[in-house]
Amino acid sequence: MHHTTLLSLLAAAVAPSQALARPKHVHAANATIKCPIVFDGRVAAASALTDFDSYSTSLFNAEYVKGQNLKWSQIIKFPETGGNARFDNATYKPFEVTISDTSIFQTQKGFRRAGLQFQGDTNNDSPASSGIKTIHFSIKQDPQRALNLTHEYLNVWHEAADYSANQFNFQTGTILGQTGLAKNTFKVLNRQNKQIWSTPVDNKEWQNFAITLDFNKNTLQVYYSKGDELLKSVTSAVSNNNAGGGQYQIGILKKPTGTSDVVNSGYQESRINEGQIYGSLFIEDSANGCVSL
Repeated sequence: MHHTTLLSLLAAAVAPSQALARPKHVHAANATIKCPIVFDGRVAAASALTDFDSYSTSLFNAEYVKGQNLKWSQIIKFPETGGNARFDNATYKPFEVTISDTSIFQTQKGFRRAGLQFQGDTNNDSPASSGIKTIHFSIKQDPQRALNLTHEYLNVWHEAADYSANQFNFQTGTILGQTGLAKNTFKVLNRQNKQIWSTPVDNKEWQNFAITLDFNKNTLQVYYSKGDELLKSVTSAVSNNNAGGGQYQIGILKKPTGTSDVVNSGYQESRINEGQIYGSLFIEDSANGCVSL
């Protein structure tokens, strides 16, 4: 047989096996934000940890909410996640908010907390606390800094200006006083701390969330997807009291156990080393029903 013909036959035989070996899943192109951005919390790929320490270089409040003697560069990590979150691309990178034994804000000795606030998200007249706004965030778990789900965690929330309540809580773990809720889920609770939706914590994939607050009609609505999938509405626009202004926080607030005074006392184990990875963080204007999916 001619040498060229033999090579052709071998190539033809190998080609089908190569085709079968190709992965079925191809990483989708990053999603496009289609609505006006009010606050952008996506961290540039070139950012350094020390950028979080100064108002001139940070997207967030450089002073709050964290342990009194800590800098944000001691709290934030840039983890390897094996891929970007849904609304990020090569120009952005994920970041991780961590807590330790020293994560005590002011005199709140019961909590361990580190909560980012968007720079410009002022307490009484924030542009993100009027009209119709949607906060987007994607979450991934860090197996080296796993959360202790026997505790209650606030991860993303909007706190009223007078600090009397949260318009919504995005949480995980064991919710104090609500023994019927599974601990290994992410939950959205309304202003009355009633769960309106939940989904299991995925320890491998990105999980994508969006929460729309309609400050005119007093409703909230939740969207969700995993990995590269389009966000889908998982609740209707449910009634909620969104009054009272306030600010968003993104990070970790870990509550203690064994006390009725969770702010000031209770049990927290020692040598805490926990974290939550975030990406695709931004708030968009959802006037006229605009939500990036």
